[in-house]
Amino acid sequence: MIAAVYYGPNDLRVEQVPVPEIADDEVLVKMKAASICGTDLRILHGDHRKYPLGTVRIPGHEIVGTIAKMGNKVRGIKEDQLYFIAPNIGCGHCRQCVSGNNNLCSNFEALGITLDGGFAEYVRVPSAAILQGNLIPVSTNVNAASAALIEPFACVLRSHDLLNVHPGDTVLVMGAGPIGILHIKLAKLSGASCVIVSELNEGRLEQALQMGADFGVNPLNEDLASVVDEKTGMNGADVVIVAAPAHIAQESALQLAAVRGRVCYFGGLPKEKPTIGFNSNLLHYKELQIYGTTGSSTENCWRAAQIINSGRMEISSLVSLHFPLAHAVKAFQKAEDRDALKVVLEP
Repeated sequence: MIAAVYYGPNDLRVEQVPVPEIADDEVLVKMKAASICGTDLRILHGDHRKYPLGTVRIPGHEIVGTIAKMGNKVRGIKEDQLYFIAPNIGCGHCRQCVSGNNNLCSNFEALGITLDGGFAEYVRVPSAAILQGNLIPVSTNVNAASAALIEPFACVLRSHDLLNVHPGDTVLVMGAGPIGILHIKLAKLSGASCVIVSELNEGRLEQALQMGADFGVNPLNEDLASVVDEKTGMNGADVVIVAAPAHIAQESALQLAAVRGRVCYFGGLPKEKPTIGFNSNLLHYKELQIYGTTGSSTENCWRAAQIINSGRMEISSLVSLHFPLAHAVKAFQKAEDRDALKVVLEP
């Protein structure tokens, strides 16, 4: 089969590799779509802790496919069904796993992260993933490319569970990449009365406005704090979501939040400079609630899939480009140039 294989920093090769063998309690999935995300770009550049020097592995964790082969001990899986595959596989018995937070398991495995993933024609799904419910059915009214976005949407949904966005809220989203736009869409679905988006890239800012944001601000051209004050009657944003790996965005979030506002640091900072400075009195006197979220649990993925399957949230417009797997290197280049939102490989 053809696969895009990581050999080291900035060394991704499309080549022929053996089709994975499966055990009696595993399945082989024929890939239909696999989207490229920011984590995949970090992997490509050698900046992911689960890809240490010397790693040779197939990335790809936002993946959708059909059953190509099933072990004779597998039950409850339909051969004619399209499945989204939740990537994270917890140990199943630690404190985080039993509480439903398998994405926080200290001994987790993950397709495309610690195991060969979906930038290939076929991917092996291990027994633990099947038993933990990682194969999630996709409705016939959802195309495969859109279904691949269930994984990033699940990550967004996880943060909104903590932020408790509700009708009447003003939400500020800082960053209008694919994740930022998913935050915008979910905030609107949750009933937010006003969604403001801040973004330096004019093209992405315009896309965010087309996809549901009520107001857009380029901080290079306008004072973001003044706009937030104007739109909120000097009260500040009820919810601030930092969906960009930017120090200044994280530092300013506390100032932009309303009294008793909720703030989510969604985007991680570069590992060479992971710290910020802020006025902690803002946190104290405004009684702010600050959250951080990372990845998604399998439960988050199931609920995200239910929302997408229901048709209540449209995400197909986030898919900007489709590439065959043979052009994976070019697809990664397009994913990095910021003109596109989501780039999807279709083996």
